[in-house]
Amino acid sequence: MPELPEVEGVVRLIKPAVEGRTITDVFISDTVRRSKAGGKDAILKRISEEGFIEELTGASFLSVERRSKYIYFDMQKEGRFLFVNHLGMTGAWFHVGSLEEIREEKFRRHVHVIFTLDDGSLFVYSDIRRFGEMRVLQDESGYPPLLLMAPEPFGEDALQHFLEMSERPKYAKKPVKEVIMDGQVISGCGNIYATEALFKERVRPDRPVGGLTSEEKVKLFQTIADILAESIEAGGSTISDYRNVNGESGSMQHRLKMYGKKHCLECGHETENMKIGGRTSTFCPVCQK
Repeated sequence: MPELPEVEGVVRLIKPAVEGRTITDVFISDTVRRSKAGGKDAILKRISEEGFIEELTGASFLSVERRSKYIYFDMQKEGRFLFVNHLGMTGAWFHVGSLEEIREEKFRRHVHVIFTLDDGSLFVYSDIRRFGEMRVLQDESGYPPLLLMAPEPFGEDALQHFLEMSERPKYAKKPVKEVIMDGQVISGCGNIYATEALFKERVRPDRPVGGLTSEEKVKLFQTIADILAESIEAGGSTISDYRNVNGESGSMQHRLKMYGKKHCLECGHETENMKIGGRTSTFCPVCQK
């Protein structure tokens, strides 16, 4: 699943492609239409296909920003509204002249939304597993979970927010890995970067967050922020089906020290895996305590 750095990379490339452009036509795939006809809310959340087309056709992109792992499109039509996208596990955007320009067949075969722009180009959303989300909102209050997201990890108030949240009784006995992956505690830290930060700080992923000292918490948070920032500059990690705009890959995966490793790069010991919060957590039983 794309995490904060990957989404930031997508946004940085989307901005010059669509800001100031107007949508002249909207296409929705038959796959999505069949899914919604069968009672499933595939990709288009809380809105019909016809409603989505009506809302977006003729709308202009004022700005594109990232908030945690979400992409916020600030839109203008008769008034301003918010178009929000979450990439899910395999969502990808392409800005092309034609679908044939999408290099990988697996993405061409799973195109689900196409916006034709006023310059004739196509802004295309592909999603192999269809876990991504698109929402048309008046503002963030139209989808309350957006209001609960933690501050951006690079902001001045993010560390204090993390420290205060980690002291709450509901988190005290939870594994630290689960807590730092909670978007209400730290924004945008998913499995990859949580694994890396815990390894760098030599903390086992299953240690109860209440058992960490204040100093350990501060250092862990700062390491998470540093790793996220490093990954942004590297274009994110291309694991499995993540692609940046137009199929570009990131390079952070070449710098990972623990995620997906069979042996610890520090001591050489075989790594171990455990399930935490429904995700596989890889760690070194020797280096991490």
